[in-house]
Order: sequence, then structure tokens, then C-alpha cells
Amino acid sequence: MSEIKLSAKLRDSFGKGSARQSRRDALTPGVIYGHGTAPKHVGVEAHALMMALKTPNALLSLDIEGDGTELVISKAVQRHPLKRNILHVDFLIVQKGEKVTVEVPVVTEGDLAAGGNLLETLLTTISVEAEATHIPTEVTVSIEGLEAGASIHAKDLVLPAGTTLAVDGETAVLQVVAPQAEEPAAEAAEGDEA
Repeated sequence: MSEIKLSAKLRDSFGKGSARQSRRDALTPGVIYGHGTAPKHVGVEAHALMMALKTPNALLSLDIEGDGTELVISKAVQRHPLKRNILHVDFLIVQKGEKVTVEVPVVTEGDLAAGGNLLETLLTTISVEAEATHIPTEVTVSIEGLEAGASIHAKDLVLPAGTTLAVDGETAVLQVVAPQAEEPAAEAAEGDEA
């Protein structure tokens, strides 16, 4: 995964009022922390940050005005409950070669066996440990031809080279279930005839 370069400015005032002013100036407030350094409060260009965070676990290179460059990943993103715009971001400093634990989306491909079986998704993301500059964007799993009763566990996922599971291998990710019969509808029809 390549680095996404964003510009940022240091913030010298804090609190709700300062955060609102940053948002009015088209900056998303955030804090950078990690590796034993003092937290840095920044404002990042809002639209560019929103576009960058559409990629899961994006590796960001923040060019902080007057303070150098920091290589970070987003650790926590706070969004407005209705508008869904980004209100605040916590950034974690990472270094090349360092391992980080992140949540990666699980994506399915293929079709289930015939018979009307249903796929039940137990986990939409899986926790993995990967090198900070090689975080996978997704983990793909084939469900081609699976029958009712089949399940896929974390240990069955094919992970990219250098990536390891950060959860128990026996954790169920997906399972195939048989369709339920519609008994109640038949009973209702008999009640109407009486």
C-alpha cells in the first residue's frame, strides 16, 4: 500500500470551540500520538482526509506545517451521527518495518451450492498483524459450492505474505445455513378457513 500524502497544521488551542473553528476552516481536528512522543494536535484538510480514509487502514504521510512529516494510520475516527462527516481523528505514529494490529474487511467471492442456502456473516472484519507499510486492504474468501452446515474459520483464510492472524484460528467467520420452512404461514391459512 502506498502512502497518501496530506497536509496538516498544528493547533495551539483545544476544546469544542477550537474544534468547531477548525471545521469551519475546512480542517478536521485530530491528534497524533505513539512511540512515547508527546501528543500533537493538528488540523488536516477535511476533504482530502475524507477521501484518504475511504481506503481501509490507509497509510498516511502527514506533512505538518513547520513541524516535519509523520507516517501515521488512523486509529479512531469519530463521525457525525447523521451527516456522517468526520469530526475528529486519532492518528497512531508508525515506522517502516514496524508490525501493527488492524481490522481488515472480509470479502466473499463465488456462489453457494444450489438449494437456497443462506450465507451468515459472523465477522465482517478480521484482526490481523502486518507490517505498517504492507497492510492488506481486504481478505478474500471463496464460498464457491459450500453446502448447508459448512463454516469458514479464521485459520481457513488465505492471508497475504507477512500477515498473521491476531485472533484465535478457531474463530468462525462465515457459515452456511439451510433455509427455514414457512410453517406459520400454513397454520394461518387453516385458521382462516375455520
